[in-house]
Amino acid sequence: MTLDIPNSHQAIRIDAREHALFLDFDGTLAPLQDDPDAVTLPADGAAILRTLHHAFQGALVLISGRDVRDLSVRTPVEVWRAGGHGLEICRPGEAPNPAPAPIASDLRRMVAEIVDPIIGARIEEKGRVLAIHYRQNPDAETELLEPLITLAQRMPGYKAQHGKMVIELKPEGANKGIALTNLMQHAPFSGRLPIMFGDDTTDEDAMIAAERVGGFGVKVGEGKTGAKFRLADTDAVWTWLRRIANEHA
Repeated sequence: MTLDIPNSHQAIRIDAREHALFLDFDGTLAPLQDDPDAVTLPADGAAILRTLHHAFQGALVLISGRDVRDLSVRTPVEVWRAGGHGLEICRPGEAPNPAPAPIASDLRRMVAEIVDPIIGARIEEKGRVLAIHYRQNPDAETELLEPLITLAQRMPGYKAQHGKMVIELKPEGANKGIALTNLMQHAPFSGRLPIMFGDDTTDEDAMIAAERVGGFGVKVGEGKTGAKFRLADTDAVWTWLRRIANEHA
């Protein structure tokens, strides 16, 4: 089938037998919110993802910076879930381990010393990833960015990555591009062409990885991107996904 991507000047040929879908969660399948705990799929979202899972013969992954346990609560367990930027991956029907690997206490303490004095900034623990949100105080970026980057440089095996009103400290292996590349080497993904949908800097790694093996990226929303295609917002993503699901309902 050939589907037009809204807000793009091109049409993309999508074949459920040939492509694999990699979908970010926050900012792609659900609008960003000040409270990460309030983020949910649309009412028909889980059913659509299940339909697409079957249409693509299982080659659909929800790939998120969220902890895989949190992601599994908000999305259908019948599909692949890659949490922590790919640190933990659950197969369809597989429940995640009950508890994440612990964060080094020294790292948690040093991050708190930087973040706690700043009004409107908060720390979210996502398995071995620490996300520092400052959406409620955008001016806090200047106070947070440099010291957190410096801290990450002092912690062996960790790196800092700056996204939309968030700075994440994460293990170097927590990378959506690495996760996509690894998954593409195994069934049901091997031999297919990946399509990566995402809205933030962490998704760009996976878009680059998708292009390396003949696929492509779709940027959701505004901002600089290396993706060939762009959708305006999460509503546009769901319009696009519903069109595919309806053909396979």
